[in-house]
Amino acid sequence: MSAMPPTHPDSGRALCLSTAAFTVCFAVWTIFSIIGIQIKQQLALTETQFGLLVGIPILSGSLVRVALGVATDRIGGRAVYTLTMLAAAAATWLLGWADSYPQMLLAALGVGLAGGSFAVGVAYVSRFYAADRQGTALGIFGVGNVGAAVTKFAAPFVMLAWGWQATAQIWAAALALTAILFWVFSRDDPLTAARRQGSLPLRSLRAEFAPLKSLQVWRFAAYYFFSFGAFVALALWLPHYLIGVYGFDIRTAGMVGAAYSIPASVFRAYGGHLSDRIGARRVMYATFAVSLAATAILTLLPGLTVAGFLVTIFTLGFFMSLGKAAVYKHIPSYYPGNVGAVGGLVGMIGGLGGFALPLLFGWLKDQTGLWSSCFAVLFLLVAACLLWMHASIRRLQPALQTA
Repeated sequence: MSAMPPTHPDSGRALCLSTAAFTVCFAVWTIFSIIGIQIKQQLALTETQFGLLVGIPILSGSLVRVALGVATDRIGGRAVYTLTMLAAAAATWLLGWADSYPQMLLAALGVGLAGGSFAVGVAYVSRFYAADRQGTALGIFGVGNVGAAVTKFAAPFVMLAWGWQATAQIWAAALALTAILFWVFSRDDPLTAARRQGSLPLRSLRAEFAPLKSLQVWRFAAYYFFSFGAFVALALWLPHYLIGVYGFDIRTAGMVGAAYSIPASVFRAYGGHLSDRIGARRVMYATFAVSLAATAILTLLPGLTVAGFLVTIFTLGFFMSLGKAAVYKHIPSYYPGNVGAVGGLVGMIGGLGGFALPLLFGWLKDQTGLWSSCFAVLFLLVAACLLWMHASIRRLQPALQTA
């Protein structure tokens, strides 16, 4: 499936640097989950306006993923990753100077570039590993989702000490420094190196995008809309939910949000390993079955105690983390020559979930007054994914071994 050696000498370096960079990118990408709360108070925003502000970086970071993934396939992850981080850092720095809602929305578009880095990292890292190790490698890379926990834990303290503007600029400086270090210490992936030596021709754009016509790709994207999109949505919405439902203060809500994000991110590596070992299909079935039960509980029992709520939401986050890794196990296996385009599309759809769902959560809260309405949406979403997956597997067996 791959022209590269089973184990490339720079595979460990590529994985470590990419995971560290993605962690910082994800911390920047979710910064509005914390500073947005102070901005909401400062500008007297409605729930819907708050949801839009939180979601705009998720939207832009999702929409650029296909373009960034294809660019990575064509010119290499090292250059694209570095430039993406520098651009996102510049936008985040300028956010600190915004003083109106439209200006903040404009800056948020640029902040979203940090989220687009995921498509770059997937294409870059996968080229260093053989097929039987890509699930584990990409699962480890996906642990960078823990950046959301970094923001939720640290940003409330920085914001309350120096204000949301200083928080944005500190996060921007960290991302710019990360970009420089990544460029200095990283190496070109094997495919890019071969192209620069003239031993491998550059493919046409039509060939890059050809797999996107496959319904299978869009099915994988639907899985990721839930497993990743809903994770991002909950990571962004949870502090607000805890404040509104249980009366937590911003520090406590941020710390609980961080505690939610950490295991839901770290166990993505285990999900990748599990997918390599027992197959992504089984992991996806477990993810959807448990998620269906958890979202039903959170929808039908809105009066859960704090302990009951936290146990349920943490269980949901754990299985989402397994599902995120299982989805991306498929991509380099089925589409080894188009990881950038296919991974970018799947990541884009997942990211759109992270944009649309918080906005929908806010709108439903405004319209119904029910905090539990967000979990009713997730219940319907995971039920649809489970039914589509099961129907597809029954129709395509025995041709598919892992679907």
